[in-house]
Amino acid sequence: MTEITRRETLRKGFAVASFLAIPEWALPALAQGEEDVRFIDLPQNYNPSANPNAATRQYDIRTIDGMLTPKDRFFTTQHMNKPEIDPDKYRLKFTGMVMKPSEFSLADLKAMKSTEMTVGFECSGNSARAIEGLSSCGKFTGVPLSAVLKQLGVHPKAREVVFFGTDHQTQDVAFRQQTYKLDQQFGRSITLENALKPEPMLAYAMNGDSLTLNQGFPVRLVMPGWYGVANVKWLSEVHLQEDRYLGNYQARWYRSVIGVGGSGGDTDPDTQWVETEITHMHLKSAIAQVRKSGGGYRVLGFVLNDGTPLKSVEVQIDNGPWQRATLDPANSQYSWKLFTFQWDGAAPGEHTLVSRVTDADGNVQPTAAELSRKKTFLQDNAQFPRKVMIS
Repeated sequence: MTEITRRETLRKGFAVASFLAIPEWALPALAQGEEDVRFIDLPQNYNPSANPNAATRQYDIRTIDGMLTPKDRFFTTQHMNKPEIDPDKYRLKFTGMVMKPSEFSLADLKAMKSTEMTVGFECSGNSARAIEGLSSCGKFTGVPLSAVLKQLGVHPKAREVVFFGTDHQTQDVAFRQQTYKLDQQFGRSITLENALKPEPMLAYAMNGDSLTLNQGFPVRLVMPGWYGVANVKWLSEVHLQEDRYLGNYQARWYRSVIGVGGSGGDTDPDTQWVETEITHMHLKSAIAQVRKSGGGYRVLGFVLNDGTPLKSVEVQIDNGPWQRATLDPANSQYSWKLFTFQWDGAAPGEHTLVSRVTDADGNVQPTAAELSRKKTFLQDNAQFPRKVMIS
C-alpha cells in the first residue's frame, strides 16, 4: 500500500473542491523555499512559551502549521489551582433537579456512545495585547451532555445547568459595604435549553489523547462557539436548578459593558450602558503569518466565531482595497477557520496588513474605533493590523 503524505491528501481534497478555485499556495504546509517574514510590531523579547507552568500561557500563532494545535502548545488559563485528579477515583456528579441523581466514573463516560468535534477556543480576554495568542483549536472526544441529561431525566421546573470544577480557592465576595472571604469552586452555568442542544460535550480526550492537566484532565465541559470561560475544566459536578446562578465568574468578573445611544459620554443621560454576560464568541479574524513564497508572499490567518457560516474574509494592504482571501475547505462549523491570501508585488519597506471577516448574517468584524464605547476589555474582536518589513 502506498503511503499518501499529508500534503498529497490536501491536494486531493483541493482537487475535489476545485470549483472553489483554490490555488497551490493555499496549502498550509510550509513549502520548500518558503521563508517566514518577521513581524515588526511584536513586543520586545516576545516569548509566549517562556513559562510552561504559568497560570496563563499563550500560543504563538506564528507557528500554526495545520488545523489542530498540539496539546503541549494549546493556550491555557485558569483563575484558581490546577487540581491533579486520580482518574481511577474520579466521579462526575449530577445533582439537583434531575430525576435520577447519579455519578459517573471516567470508565462509565468512556463506555457511553462518544462523539468528536473540532473546536476553536478563545479566551474572552484575547486581543491584540496578547497578539491573539489566547486561542487554539483542538479535536475533542467525549459524550454529548444532552444524552446524559436525557438518560437521567430532568425535572419540569429546571431552568439552569451549573457546572462546577474541582479547582477552588479562597476569594473575596463583596456584598455592598461588606466583604467575606469564602472558599469557592470555579463555576459557570448555561440555560437548560442550551444544555440540551447537540453541541455541549463532556470531553475526556483532545487530538486523540487524554486531556492534559492544563486542559482539564480527566473531564471538562466543551461549549463549541462559546468563549473559553464557559468551558469548565476539571469538571466535578453538574447541578440543575430553577434559579439563575450568580457565581463570581458568571455575574461579576465576566461581563461586557458598552454604551448605546447618546453622545457616548460616561455621564450622558441619553447613553444606555448595557451589561451582558460573556457567552458566545464574537466574530474575529487575525493574521498569524506572512511567508515569502517564490516571487510573492503567502499570508495565513484564522477566524473565530460562534459557528455562524461565513460570507467572506478579506485582506487589506497599506489601506488599499479589500481583497478576498481563500478559506481552507478543511474548516468546520466550530473549528477556527484558516484562510490564506496571496500577496504579489510587495515593494521593499514597511507594510501594514489587516484582515476582516463577514458572516452570513451580514455581521462585519469591527475596527478598534467602532469598539471605543466598550468599557470592558473582554470580547475584543477588533480588526488587528500587523506590520512587516519586506527586504
